[in-house]
Amino acid sequence: MSESFYSLEGIKVTKERKLTLSKRLLTVASFIDKNSYFIDIGSDHAYLPSYVCDRDSSVRAIASEVNKGPFESAERTVKQAELTDVIDVRLGDGLDVVTKNDEIDTIVIAGMGGSLIRSILDNGKSNIHTVETIIAQPNIDARSVRKWLVDHHYGIVAERLVEENKFIYEVIVAKRTKHVLPLTEEELLLGPLLLKEKSPLFYTKWQSELENKEKILSDINKATTSNEQKKEQFEKEIHWIKEAIHHDSRNE
Repeated sequence: MSESFYSLEGIKVTKERKLTLSKRLLTVASFIDKNSYFIDIGSDHAYLPSYVCDRDSSVRAIASEVNKGPFESAERTVKQAELTDVIDVRLGDGLDVVTKNDEIDTIVIAGMGGSLIRSILDNGKSNIHTVETIIAQPNIDARSVRKWLVDHHYGIVAERLVEENKFIYEVIVAKRTKHVLPLTEEELLLGPLLLKEKSPLFYTKWQSELENKEKILSDINKATTSNEQKKEQFEKEIHWIKEAIHHDSRNE
């Protein structure tokens, strides 16, 4: 994994105005390797690829958008940043915009739900034969993303938590490998590397999640017709979270 080479400076959009990335997207950008040819799916205004390509002339990018409004905004951003020679803005659904001649090596999907990210990857499987790296930032349901990755021979090599606007986001980085270690249900939920690191944000995130899940379980128990399968799943997840955020008495 290459070292991060990005700063908090914004890309130059015009002589008078500079564009800055959010902390969330800065974290995503830090995992894009030098010499990459990446696609940013759901690029919106193409801020991420513009930021990265402005800082590293070895990187090329595709900014993809499914909706015409954001697509046109992305075109404007890239043109104003004078990066049209290294960023190709395309209108289309997910990985459908990728052609056989592109030979992209990295996929970035940030700011969507985990189930949508999984669907985009699954629907575009025929277009990822050259992809070595996948960087995903699911807003919710990171478990679905992790499961897809390990099921399709992408081993998780890095995970980060980043807090922005009182919400804690997960960034997952995976590399193609022939031998992927299977993940337990607990690791799929909490993140195998995040679970090992247990940063302060990890405790903050999962304490809040624990409270939400306990409330939902309480509502399930009060319901006149109980879904036993759902109840058992919440009980298991609550148990895993409690185990994860409980401080080891040997270190106290």
